[in-house]
Amino acid sequence: MPAAPRPERPAGLLVVGQLFADVVFGDLPSGPRPGHEIWTSSFGHGPGGIANFAVAGARLGVPTVIAAAVGVDPFSRLVRAELAAEGVALDHLVTLEDWALPVTASLGYDDDRAMVTGGVACPLTSDELVPGAIPAVAAALVHLDPRRASWVGRAAAAGTDVYADVGWDPSERWDPAILEQLDECHAFLPNELEASAYTGTDSAVEAARALGARVPLSVVTSGSRGVVAVDSARGEEVVRPPLAVRAVDATGAGDVFGASLAASARAPWSLTERVDFACLVAGITVTRPGGAAGAPRLDELVPWLRAHPEAAEPGRYDYLADALSRPDADRLLA
Repeated sequence: MPAAPRPERPAGLLVVGQLFADVVFGDLPSGPRPGHEIWTSSFGHGPGGIANFAVAGARLGVPTVIAAAVGVDPFSRLVRAELAAEGVALDHLVTLEDWALPVTASLGYDDDRAMVTGGVACPLTSDELVPGAIPAVAAALVHLDPRRASWVGRAAAAGTDVYADVGWDPSERWDPAILEQLDECHAFLPNELEASAYTGTDSAVEAARALGARVPLSVVTSGSRGVVAVDSARGEEVVRPPLAVRAVDATGAGDVFGASLAASARAPWSLTERVDFACLVAGITVTRPGGAAGAPRLDELVPWLRAHPEAAEPGRYDYLADALSRPDADRLLA
């Protein structure tokens, strides 16, 4: 008996998980040494963690809802105000009186970043952040936790495509049991280190292929080495280079990539074009300090490409220039 058709969902993104306040120091010559001070003019601050997804999606013109916890501390008030200013819907924010938002200092050097976080992780599970009906959106983005979240299955059953990633495993055990949750997800978006650790493979391509056995769309990002995407449903494999840019701040780049890929699902594009689009948005972001606060808006993309012709090979983004030249371009992803 064929499976029942999935309900059609309106455009939009739901992001669920841990919020942070990010303080970002980019373009450092090296990491700090004991007894030394380093100055940088590449400095920024703003919402971090799951907010990276939200800010990137909202700036691309996609209706975006965030489900997360905040406190009543000054950093929580700042992050709430900045998300509201970006146009992110805050109806699913939960305010906790006895908890303060963690603060992360991100230090960018050697084409990567190191982070120090102060505070305590959110005491609520993601199921407690989304206890009832799932907002009617086309896609949801979530960082997987060791414990399976029931809302993910409810979202998938309602027709929402769930895009998942994982964070750094501080134990470095990389227990593959966490991958069992992918049976309810549409896409998995780890970086190469995470993907290789969980699959026991030696390259991004091998990891993406292994993960393709678990999820319809596996996408492994490798920073300056590019992206591998495997669409197991269509038997398609895509390997794409990054933009040729000088990275100032890599904070949140993977999240910006993921939000852009999810946001592009309704555009009439091939997998290659969708991956290229996400590479462009993330690639522009890393040239600016402040993490996702540097994510571009939809109407910035083509002017930026014209101003930086060396960033991509000729013709790579002709499809995007054509799409954004049309009268309804502002509704391309919405």
